[in-house]
Amino acid sequence: MTVSDIKKQNITATAQPKRGLSERLGSELRFVPVAVGLLALFLFFSTQSDVFLTSRNLNNLLVQSTVTGIIALGLVFVLLVGEIDLSVAATSGVASVLMAQLVVEAGIPIPLAVAAGVLCGMVIGAISGRWITLIGVPSFVVTLGVGLLLNGVQLMLLPRTGRYNLLNTGVEKIAATNISGIWAWILVIGAIAVFALLRLSTLRARQRAELDASFTWGVILPVALVGVVLVGILLFLENLHGLPMPLIIFVGLLGVMTYVASETRFGLSLYAIGNNAEAARRAGIKVDRIKITAFAIAGGMAAFGGILAASRLLGVSVSSGGGIGGGALLLESIAAAVIGGVSLFGGRGMVVGALFGALIIATVSNGLNLMGVANEARLVVTGLLLVLAVSIDRGIERLAERS
Repeated sequence: MTVSDIKKQNITATAQPKRGLSERLGSELRFVPVAVGLLALFLFFSTQSDVFLTSRNLNNLLVQSTVTGIIALGLVFVLLVGEIDLSVAATSGVASVLMAQLVVEAGIPIPLAVAAGVLCGMVIGAISGRWITLIGVPSFVVTLGVGLLLNGVQLMLLPRTGRYNLLNTGVEKIAATNISGIWAWILVIGAIAVFALLRLSTLRARQRAELDASFTWGVILPVALVGVVLVGILLFLENLHGLPMPLIIFVGLLGVMTYVASETRFGLSLYAIGNNAEAARRAGIKVDRIKITAFAIAGGMAAFGGILAASRLLGVSVSSGGGIGGGALLLESIAAAVIGGVSLFGGRGMVVGALFGALIIATVSNGLNLMGVANEARLVVTGLLLVLAVSIDRGIERLAERS
């Protein structure tokens, strides 16, 4: 039995003449509750601070969310197969230090140094994934140990001063560049067009499979929402310096990863494994290979996030990757994926959830800072949001199951 056979059986079993709202919220509209929550946070903080909706603060908020969001993008793939990676923060730290060392000490061109850092992260993720699939040890144990190991490696790579300064090396331009004017509009319109094509592709696939497919719910509503958000962001930021490069990179990676997860055989395999690994294996899916690839993607995204953070902070040090232990960055990245609607038990969720989750965390942090609330209160609120998001998500799943 092949993946195609399994897909056809699932289509036959699940095809219905019409689906209710609860079922749609459990599938293609899974992001809607999160988007509503994000809008509510924006409205609340805009009433608490006159600075919140200014162009400068909105720019800071969006850039602030990119590192967490990029790392969360990789975590989505690991979570979809029912695993967890607790080493992503440490991976981001090691990759950024390696990149800085290659640029500062070896004089290697920045693109090659960045590629080496990302490749390093992918190799670390692949090794973790291979160990998990080969030995059968729970992923949280293996990746926790790998994270501790990487903390030591990071200290060994750093010079005696404990820091590599990246000012005037060219690396800082990655985060400092802004795109404005006609090119910014071209990027925004292009992003909306690509998203619309993806939604149309998904709609046609559902129609070919004789599944319920609504053009309004599946294409018009999502595309209109994304278009309003992107154009609104551009109009706000155009008054400042334009679109920041970290945001452009994040949206680009989001588009690529969304396509991989929703439009490829690999993406179908991710969901199949997350729902039932044994059934996927009997269907001919290379479960171990898919899991190793998912961990490699998570490692690569973590590395890229760390490099982007180094560009913003103009250097790397013992605090890179969230510091030794990487507690805050690690938990925020996992929280971003989970708050965005990705299930911790595998098989459910959308890649775009990483975007909404990262924005929610950044919005809470930014808004509370503007209100003068202490840092410990921010952690409390983030924790409560995580519990609330998981509870709401579980409630929607139960409604969908009953329907």
